[in-house]
Amino acid sequence: MRLNTLHTLFVLFAITFFSHAQETKKIYLSGKDFKHPVSWEFMCTDGHNSKTWSTINVPSNWELEGFGEYTYGRWYKELNQKEPSKEEGFYKYNFSIPETYKNQNVTIVFGGAMTDTEVKINGKSAGPIHQGGFYEFKYDITSLLNYGEDNLLEVHVSKHSSNNTVNNAERKTDWWLFGGIYRPVWLEVSPKTYIEHVAVDAKMDGSLSADLDIINLPKKASIEATISPIGSHESFKTITIPLDDKKTHQTISAKWDDVKTWNPESPNLYTLTLELKSENEILHTSKTKIGFRTLEFLKKDGIYVNGKKIIMKGINRHTIWPESGRSTDKDISVLDVNLIKDMNMNAVRFHYPPDSHFLEACDSLGLFVLNEVAGWQNGYDTKTGTQLIKETVQRDVNHPSVIIWDHGNEGGWNYEIDHVFHEYDPQKRIVIHPWSDFDGWDTHHYPTYLTGMHRFNNGENVFFPTEFMHGTYDNGIGAGLEDFWTRYKQSPLFAGGFMWAMLDEAVLRTDWTGEQKYDSKGNLAADGVLGPHREKEGSFFTVKEVWSPIQFAPKQITQKFDGSFLVTNDYIYTNLNTCKLEYRVLKATEEILYTDDKAEVIASNPITIESITPGETRTLHFNVPSNFFEGDWLEITATDKHGREIYTWSWPIHKASYLANKLIAKNDLKKEAKAEKTDSEITLSSKALTVKLDTKTGQIISIQNKKGDVPFTNGPKPIGMKAEVEDVSISQTKEAAICVFKYAGGIETATWTLFNDGRLKLELIFLKNAGRNSGFDGAFFEGAINQFGVTFDFPEEGVEAMKWIGNGPYHVWKNRIKGTTLGLWEKDYNTTVTGESFENLVYPEFKGYHANFIGGNLKTNHGDYKFFSENDKLFFRLFTPDLPKHAVSKVFPQPRFPEGNISFMYEIPGMRAFKPLEHQGPESQPTNIRIKSGDEGIPMTLLFDFRSDN
Repeated sequence: MRLNTLHTLFVLFAITFFSHAQETKKIYLSGKDFKHPVSWEFMCTDGHNSKTWSTINVPSNWELEGFGEYTYGRWYKELNQKEPSKEEGFYKYNFSIPETYKNQNVTIVFGGAMTDTEVKINGKSAGPIHQGGFYEFKYDITSLLNYGEDNLLEVHVSKHSSNNTVNNAERKTDWWLFGGIYRPVWLEVSPKTYIEHVAVDAKMDGSLSADLDIINLPKKASIEATISPIGSHESFKTITIPLDDKKTHQTISAKWDDVKTWNPESPNLYTLTLELKSENEILHTSKTKIGFRTLEFLKKDGIYVNGKKIIMKGINRHTIWPESGRSTDKDISVLDVNLIKDMNMNAVRFHYPPDSHFLEACDSLGLFVLNEVAGWQNGYDTKTGTQLIKETVQRDVNHPSVIIWDHGNEGGWNYEIDHVFHEYDPQKRIVIHPWSDFDGWDTHHYPTYLTGMHRFNNGENVFFPTEFMHGTYDNGIGAGLEDFWTRYKQSPLFAGGFMWAMLDEAVLRTDWTGEQKYDSKGNLAADGVLGPHREKEGSFFTVKEVWSPIQFAPKQITQKFDGSFLVTNDYIYTNLNTCKLEYRVLKATEEILYTDDKAEVIASNPITIESITPGETRTLHFNVPSNFFEGDWLEITATDKHGREIYTWSWPIHKASYLANKLIAKNDLKKEAKAEKTDSEITLSSKALTVKLDTKTGQIISIQNKKGDVPFTNGPKPIGMKAEVEDVSISQTKEAAICVFKYAGGIETATWTLFNDGRLKLELIFLKNAGRNSGFDGAFFEGAINQFGVTFDFPEEGVEAMKWIGNGPYHVWKNRIKGTTLGLWEKDYNTTVTGESFENLVYPEFKGYHANFIGGNLKTNHGDYKFFSENDKLFFRLFTPDLPKHAVSKVFPQPRFPEGNISFMYEIPGMRAFKPLEHQGPESQPTNIRIKSGDEGIPMTLLFDFRSDN
C-alpha cells in the first residue's frame, strides 16, 4: 500500500514538475521532521531492541526510538567508561521513480546522520562513506535509479566513526552522543542544465555579487536577476547578465536602489530569483532568501554591520529536544529564536552547524549567528575537515544572520584548513578560534572580572568571549552579569559575549523505568537558562533587564517626583521613538494579603518618546496624574516596533514602613495586652495571641493563637554576627505589652511589642556602638559580610503557597536581583531544584531569598501566617532550596544558607558563575562595614500577624 501511494505521489509530482520544469523540486523520502516521520525498515546491531529487523521513524535519533544505548560525551572522564557505545544501524526504504525523470538530474540529500554514513541505491554505492554527524551531504544518483520502477535505498550508519579525528572532534565532548538519521532525507530533481549552487554577497547599498556553479551551461546563456521583498508587494527591476559559456563557475553582479538593509533589529529579507536562460528559453530558476548587509571586520577597532559597530548580546545553544534528541523541527527553532529575542539578545552561537530552519528563523526574526564547524577541543584531520567546512559554508553561506565562522572550540581546530572557509564564502567572513586570542580576535572563555594582563579591557585586540557566565544549575547566566557587562563595555574594543548556555540538555530515557525519566547526566548538561522544555529560570529575566535596549537610570520616587526618568538607548540601529512605553499606577487594597484581591490599576497612559538615537541618553517625562500618590507602585512597560515586550520596570511610590502598616490588619480591641516575667521566660499575652520568650537567649519559646500553636520559634538568632543577652525588661502601655532585650555583640536591642489586637512587632537595632569588647565579633571593622540578619524556625511541612508584595516572582542572589520587579505575587509550594527536577520542573522556585520584601501571607494547611517589613531593601529568606541529587562531579549549586527556615536579612551571598566569587565583579563580593562611635545602629522592624481570625 505504501509503495502504491508513493508511486501515485511521484506521478502527480511529475505532472507538476514538467509544467514548471525550470525549478529544482524537493521530494522527501523521510518525514520533514520528527513530528511527521516516515517509517523505514531498521535493524540496530547492539543495545536495546537490537539484532532484529523492525521499523523506525525517520528522521530520529535511534536511542529516543528505543534502540541502542545512550552515551554522554564525557564517557572518558567523569563517567569513567572505557568506551562509548558503538552500535550501528541498517536502514531500508523502497521508493518509486517515474519514467519521466529519466532526462533529469536526481540527487539524494541527507540533512544529517550520526556519524559514518554509507548509502546504496539498488545495491550500488552512491559514493564515498560520509564522515561527520552534523553536516548536510548529497550524492548524484541519476545513473543508479530504475526509472518507472521501484528503487531500494539502503543506509548503513555507524554511530562511532572509523575516523578517530571525527570521534575526537564530535564524540569525545561535553554533550550527548546519538546515532541515526536525525535530519530529513530528500531528493532534488533538476533539469539537465541547472544552477547547482549560489553564494551571494549582498551589500547595504543594494549591490550584489553571486558566485554561481552551473551544470551543462549552454552557449549564449544569460541570467535574469530580480529581487522581491518578503512581506511586501514592492517591485524591483529585472537585470540581465550575460554568462561566459566557457566557465561553469562564474561571478555575476547587480545593483538595486532603495533596498532595506538586514540587521537584527530590522531583519528585512528578499527573495533573489535567478533565471538561467538561453535564447529566451528559461532553462532553470533558482530562488534564494537573502538580506542586504555589509560586514566589516576591523582589527584593533571592532566588527561593523552596515557601518555600525556592534556589540553582540549572545548565548550558546545546542540543538536538542527531550523527546527527540537532536532531531527537531521548525516550530522548535522559531520557539528558541523567540526566547532568545525575548531575553533582549541579538546573537547566538553553536558547537556545530544547526538545522537550516533554525538559521532561517534567525534570518527572519533577527539574530547575529556565529556558525561553528565542530571540533570540541580536538580538530578534524585535513581531508575530512576540508570537506566538512565546504559542506557547512555551501549550505549556510547565504544566510544574512551568519556573520562569523567558528573553526572548532577550545583547541578543536586545524590551522591547515582555515583558508577553506574563504574559498566558498564570497563575503569573506572572519574565521575565529573560540577561546583563543587568534588573528586579532580575542574570544577567551570564562574570563574573570579583571581579565587581563594585556587582554580584554587592557589589551589591543577586539574581544568577545564566546563563552562566559556558565549556568550550571542556578549558577551564572544572570548572576554577576551586570558587573561583567558594565566593565567590558567601557572598552571601545568590546564586541560582545556569549553566555553558556541556553538549555538544560536533558533527554528522555526510553530505557529507564523508574520515577526519573529525564537525564542531564547530573551537572554535566544542566547549564541552561531554560529547562529542557524551555521552562524559564530566574536568570532569564535578569538577562532580559540587564540587556534591555532601554536602560533607566536609578530613580527613587519621593513626594518631589515629577514624572521624569533618565533613559539611555542601548540599541545599535533603532531610535526609541519607534518603541512604545506605557505607565501604570497600581494600588493594593488594605486587605490584599488576607483575601484573593488583586492590585488595581488606578491610572495609566502612554509615554511620549521623542527622538533618542542609539547611544544617546535623554529625559523621558509623563504628566503625573492627580491620584498618583494614592497608588503603591509604578510600572512602566516597553514594547519594540515589532510588538515584543522589552521589559516591565517598577518603582515603589511609598516607603516600606507606610506599606507594611497599611497592609497589616488592625482591630479596635480595648482589652489590654499583658507582660509577665519569670527567671526563665517572658510572656506577652493578648486576647488573640500569647508569646513566650526565653530570658537567656531572647528567642521565641512558643506562640499560641486561639486555634493552638504557631510554629514560628527559635529566633531571632543572629546571622553573620554574635550576640548574647545581657538584660531583659518588660513594660505595659494602654496599647501594648512590651519586652526589651539588651545584648552584647552585633545586636544592640530587640524590642518585642504585642498590641492589644494581637499584632506582634519586633524592632531590632544592630551594630550601634564601636569597640565594645564583645561587639561585632570584637572588631571595629568587618571586611567580609555575605550574610547578615536574623533567622527563625518554621516547619516546611504543610506549606501550600505564598502571596506577597515585594520583588518577584523568582528568588534572588545578591548578584542577581535584576529581573525581579516590585509587585503583588503568588506562587504555590514546590521543591524544584533548578536544573534537575525535570519530571516536575515548576518555576518560579518557591524557596530561597526574596528581595525588597514588604509583606506576605504564608499559606499552610494549619493556618495563614503574615510577615511584614518596615524597612526597604530587606531580603526574606523562605526555607532552603533542595540540593541536586545526581551530580557526577564537584559542583557548587548554591551558597550555604543560614540556619533556620525563615530569615530577615540585609545581606545575602552572591552566586557563582563557573568560577569562584572572587573572580567576579563587585556586586558578587561580600560587603563590609566600619562601626564608628556615635552611630545610631542599623534598624530592622518586623511585623507579624499570627492571629487565627485574620
